[in-house]
Amino acid sequence: MAKGEEVAQVTEGLNAHIVAEGTGKTAGNDGATQREVYNAELYAAIQESNIPRWGKATIHLYYCVFVAFCCACANGYDGSLMGSITAMPHFKATMHSQNDGWKVSVMTSLYSVGSIITTPFAAAVSDKWGRRVGMVFGSFGIILGSIIASSSFGMTQVTIGRIVLGCGIQFMTVAAPAYSMEIAPPQWRGRCTGFYNCGWFGGSIPAALVTFGCQYIDNNWSWRIPFICQCFACFIVLGSVYFIPESPRWLFARGREDEAIDFLVRYHGNGNRQSRLVKLEIEEIHESIRQDLRDSEIAWWDFRCLFDTHEGRWRSAQVLMMGVFGQFSGNGLGYFNANIFDEMGIKSTAQELGYNVLNSVLSAIGAGTAVCFTDRMPRRTVLVYGTFACACMLAINGGASHAFGANENNISAGRAALAFYFLFNVVNSFAYTPLQGVLPVEALDTRRRAKGLAFYGFLTGCLGFINTFCTPIAESTIHLNYIWVFVGWDCVEAVLWYFFCVEAQGRTLEQLEWVYTQPHPVKASQHLDKIVQQADGTVSEKIVDGV
Repeated sequence: MAKGEEVAQVTEGLNAHIVAEGTGKTAGNDGATQREVYNAELYAAIQESNIPRWGKATIHLYYCVFVAFCCACANGYDGSLMGSITAMPHFKATMHSQNDGWKVSVMTSLYSVGSIITTPFAAAVSDKWGRRVGMVFGSFGIILGSIIASSSFGMTQVTIGRIVLGCGIQFMTVAAPAYSMEIAPPQWRGRCTGFYNCGWFGGSIPAALVTFGCQYIDNNWSWRIPFICQCFACFIVLGSVYFIPESPRWLFARGREDEAIDFLVRYHGNGNRQSRLVKLEIEEIHESIRQDLRDSEIAWWDFRCLFDTHEGRWRSAQVLMMGVFGQFSGNGLGYFNANIFDEMGIKSTAQELGYNVLNSVLSAIGAGTAVCFTDRMPRRTVLVYGTFACACMLAINGGASHAFGANENNISAGRAALAFYFLFNVVNSFAYTPLQGVLPVEALDTRRRAKGLAFYGFLTGCLGFINTFCTPIAESTIHLNYIWVFVGWDCVEAVLWYFFCVEAQGRTLEQLEWVYTQPHPVKASQHLDKIVQQADGTVSEKIVDGV
């Protein structure tokens, strides 16, 4: 049977009855209700899908997502690591540094430089050899960088280790989110990819705990051990990657259709080749890949596909906004929590590291809560209101910090500044942490995904460099007044999200093709289909406007 005939059968039951909007007719079925959904065909297929939450194949799918999660742990570990290590007395004595200043800027920011210079190579590996190989490359890079940094006896060696670490992270951030997104059933896509990005906290919390415990070691092992522990998640990835399947979309793109279909049948169709969801996915992926193959072969170093068409520019705009806003909304201050807590009146190193643990835990709660609702919350709404809320939290923190700076006996102001700094991180984690993994991958089609994620990694590397290089210098000169830069910028971000964010919730990756080819993708992404849903959950009718 031809694939076009298969998809006709898939949608036959849905489109057999078309009724006019507003007539109230539901084919005489009691208990039927009208609903508005982003895509009627997908919604109907999901209602009839039968994926057991704890079946053997489903548990293996969870394990695949966990492997991708571990890839994000190494990145999150580093974010909490450097903010704690730079406050340790033995580290400062060895590197001849302080909590802030240009030496700290160099050691932290060159991590981002490693990510930037590896951008085209990470995309090439993930496209040519697959997402799993990209994870392997990243794991080896991180392990090598950790060994170099942990064995350092001076600033030069530790900065080299940081560059190598950054190179490894870039391979991870290209391969892992694409893998997590591409293996997930459509109805679990947001949660799977959002959970991947929550690996940041899967790394930052252990890093905060390890550095808190190691501060009591009265020698250089107090900072060497935390560097060594950065390898732990990578060993899990290396030990697991050969036991997980490759991405079905990558398999389709490489001409290995039988393997890709077997994956979809096993993990999305509960072993049923006649599953409505599986048939819909096969047809859409096949058509998407067929369109991609009509394009000429693109060299690994050629990134013009991201900008050479109206569709490509809109897709890349989503990646650009998340790359910039996700890094420059004030969350980069977390690299220097020890210094920020010092400005708020927390003078003890033990207290600073303890508050660093608390901050990581609270932020993880915010991110974890968002992951649970990612598949039900509209992306655009969360980003607009969440970013504005970040500006409000930082504004209150800035006012309280100013009051405390003017009078350090004003304990209430210091406590308020600390509380709203924690609240800012909770809100920022809720709004951004899951969507930093979800939105860029959703915005990119199969042909552009690896290059687009490499571009995303390049952007985050550049903004990460600005955050980590400029923040210690800014804090040493204008202190916590630096926060007001992010208050104003977050307000700008909220406006830009409102006008330019394309809503991807409720659609398959292939169905977004129609959205991005429209003259006004933001408006098109908000289009809703009207359906009639029976009492048993099945969808029997699609209501067409104007019929």
